Amino acid sequence: MDDTTKLAPPAVLAAIERDSAAAGFSMASEARMGALLRTLAAAKPRGAFLELGTGTGISSTWILAGMDAASTLISVESDPGYAAIAKRHLGHDGRVEFHIEDGAAFLAKLRGRRFDLIFADTWPGKFDHLDDALELLNAGGFYVIDDMLPQPNWPDNHAPKVGALITKLEHRPDLTLCKLAWASGIIVAVRCG
Repeated sequence: MDDTTKLAPPAVLAAIERDSAAAGFSMASEARMGALLRTLAAAKPRGAFLELGTGTGISSTWILAGMDAASTLISVESDPGYAAIAKRHLGHDGRVEFHIEDGAAFLAKLRGRRFDLIFADTWPGKFDHLDDALELLNAGGFYVIDDMLPQPNWPDNHAPKVGALITKLEHRPDLTLCKLAWASGIIVAVRCG
């Protein structure tokens, strides 16, 4: 089995990747991660989805590709230039709302909301404000993070932060975890009852 072939990327992905490269955006999730996000989104019909760290919309594209017509995606990005690329290519889709804001401040505004899938692809909701993000997760909902394996763009002191995050997630009794040494290193957690 070759997990890098026949991924059937969304049609708009190539244009977003071109604009991302032109903007110097080099922190996009890879296609295998996108295919996983699409699959997880498809598992939650009429789902409410949250993406922390829109970037240029590459992961948003995959999530939208898995969503049904009744599902919604809220995506937040602090960099207006990157968010503009996502909005240009995906803003016509009525299922998605893009917000340009600091992720931690945005998480505070979401208190009381619930989501069926949270993809945390930025610091807030992942390395900090983790509890704030996990409080938003429905029972049976997916919490997904990537970049858990060493990456060439990691700062020198980043590896211990990754290890601490993994340990914190492993010790949460309200989560069932699956750690995948695959793609960039992925954790899929499900909130228990």
